[in-house]
Amino acid sequence: MSTLRVAIAGATGYTGEELIRLLLNHPHVRLTYLAASAKWDRPVPVSQVYPRFARKLDVSLEALDPARLIESCDAAFLALPHGAAMELAPKLLQAGKRIIDLSGDFRLGNPSLYPRWYQFTHAHPELLTSKRVVYGLTEYHRDQIKAADLVANPGCYATSILLAALPLFQQKLVEDGRLLVDAKSGLSGAGRKAETSLLFAETAENLRPYKVNSHQHMPEVLQEIQRVAGATPKMGFTPQVIPIVRGLMSNLYVKTSAGADRIAAAYVARYPAAQAPFIRIRPGSLPQLRDVIETNYCDIGFVHDPDLGYATIGSALDNLTKGAAGQAIQNLNVMYGFPETAGLL
Repeated sequence: MSTLRVAIAGATGYTGEELIRLLLNHPHVRLTYLAASAKWDRPVPVSQVYPRFARKLDVSLEALDPARLIESCDAAFLALPHGAAMELAPKLLQAGKRIIDLSGDFRLGNPSLYPRWYQFTHAHPELLTSKRVVYGLTEYHRDQIKAADLVANPGCYATSILLAALPLFQQKLVEDGRLLVDAKSGLSGAGRKAETSLLFAETAENLRPYKVNSHQHMPEVLQEIQRVAGATPKMGFTPQVIPIVRGLMSNLYVKTSAGADRIAAAYVARYPAAQAPFIRIRPGSLPQLRDVIETNYCDIGFVHDPDLGYATIGSALDNLTKGAAGQAIQNLNVMYGFPETAGLL
């Protein structure tokens, strides 16, 4: 099997660093270009920026140059701020490169949603409905991902919510169409940036809700439930920041009279181990973060209260791995016919 040349644009963010960490162990790829959005005056050895990669990788980090990016790779990971990938992606596609975009620039099929949820007007709305662009929830769209030229990697919250919610909606086990989500994420989910709300003194010994019912991952959750399950739920969403570096836990609350056995059967049928190697089902209990940190697993568990008529579903993953870089590599593996677990176990 030939070696794939891979580039990372946005290599100095938390997700970019995670991509490097994982791809160094991938048997079928070679990192050939690492770029940052910052305007550096000269290339810098990666070991100066990330000492952990000393003697492991000799590629330098440099300012992002689209021409250099195109000539250096067969496939590119775009780990750039929202709004940057939509300008860069058409140039890569025109040059015949395949893309995994980790921003929100291609997640929504309706361009009219971008001004509200991402505060910009999409520069290339024609790509949002193109068959070349596929929403990259791997466990649900493998066949389309195989043929895609651009995979829109899902958001971290969206990944945890959708993997837990979709089997229930597909089996019509949610009785009133309401999906209530309480989710908590580590600080790395906000990206590597200087912001007062992310300072140690602001986050330590604290729990802070933010963007309640207005988080940008909400429309992709609703879009995907409609697309996969044909349902149009009403969703309440409370994301919260907790004082840890990485990890994400979503607790979902749905009204259902289905018993625990029927709920378990829905998950087991949808995620058999042979076909969903990174989904682990834990009936009768809720998962915990320490079991998924620095892995590409999503652990899903549930508790059903027949007297209350509600089920609580817990979905735990690492926001930098299964919620970002790991799922992106999983999608790369599907695109190129590599084993889906390559570089991720």
